[in-house]
Amino acid sequence: MITVLDILAPEDIQLGPLLVIAPALTASFAGPVLTGAIGVLAVAAQAFIVERLGVLDTRNAFVQITALAVLTVLVVFFCLIRERRGRQLAQVRSVAEAAQHVLLWPLPERIGPLRVASLYLAAEDEALIGGDLYAATRVEGGTRMLIGDVRGKGLAAVGEAAVLLGAFREASHQQTGLPELAAALERSVSRYQDDFETEGEAGEPFVTALLLEIPDEGRVGRMTSCGHPPPLLLGPGHSVAVPDLHPAPPLGVGGLAPTCHSVDVVAFEDGDTLLLYTDGVIEARDRDGAFYPFAERASRWTECAPDVLLHHLRHDLLAHAGGRLGDDAAVIAIRRQPVTAAAHQPVAAAAHQLVKSVRPGTARPGGSRHGPGRADRRA
Repeated sequence: MITVLDILAPEDIQLGPLLVIAPALTASFAGPVLTGAIGVLAVAAQAFIVERLGVLDTRNAFVQITALAVLTVLVVFFCLIRERRGRQLAQVRSVAEAAQHVLLWPLPERIGPLRVASLYLAAEDEALIGGDLYAATRVEGGTRMLIGDVRGKGLAAVGEAAVLLGAFREASHQQTGLPELAAALERSVSRYQDDFETEGEAGEPFVTALLLEIPDEGRVGRMTSCGHPPPLLLGPGHSVAVPDLHPAPPLGVGGLAPTCHSVDVVAFEDGDTLLLYTDGVIEARDRDGAFYPFAERASRWTECAPDVLLHHLRHDLLAHAGGRLGDDAAVIAIRRQPVTAAAHQPVAAAAHQLVKSVRPGTARPGGSRHGPGRADRRA
């Protein structure tokens, strides 16, 4: 276009020097090959313009063509450096994402009789996790869950979060009750506190945590809070309740014994949803400084499935905060699925048949009334 305009313009107007725009603009969206090709075309166009003017053998024309060629070489070199750094960044980012996924395992959609969904919003750019954490594990007769918040935010708190997650996954299968589990986590946090002290940060590190145990049988949930906000209990008809908990101090502030941690029992019926969250959710502010009305907004979607509920909450929370949170935020939605009678029929029928086949005094194929036959022994 510049070449055509230069041909159409009067002889006293020269637009050839504007050809430097071509390789410079190409470098902003293309790689070194296309940028070099455009640069070569620009140099050829400049030579054509000065030759048409009859000044190709002048010193001024030589300087213009040489300057454009040198600029093209520099821009292509810049593109090569940029692509190399881009590949390195992509590799580092993929390794970081893999490491973060290993640390914060994604929760399964179903855990026993529960449907589960999780949401994590990290305050640090390009980070998938930060100082907030959650985990779930199956134990005998039920499910145990943890949600916590390390003092501080972003990647600086990831180390302490990793210690707590590892301790929870191991101690959940060794401790019989939630108070004993909380005491075990307290010992783990206290043991490694010195390793995660941040220079220039006042105060000792600590972790708020909420431990939840949901038995497979019964319609209750047991909780032990270590300075963590209580969950929301969503029920039919857009009802929202806040369980009355008796929290102990956060982990890492005193080395508390199991007797210092209480267990609070709440009703958790079929169709109810428990929302566990960190303070990054309720402390998110809008432009006017107003906190996010979490309970009010959650009441709109009490009838939704856990994943749909968190989808709505994510968009609503980010819209309230202007697209970016000032602190890490995590939410877990847990719904107890009602068990229908039809689901029990195949199991009940099989159990009845098995009991009937081994009832004492009943004739069996391949045996007698007084003892099992070979078929029974194989069974």
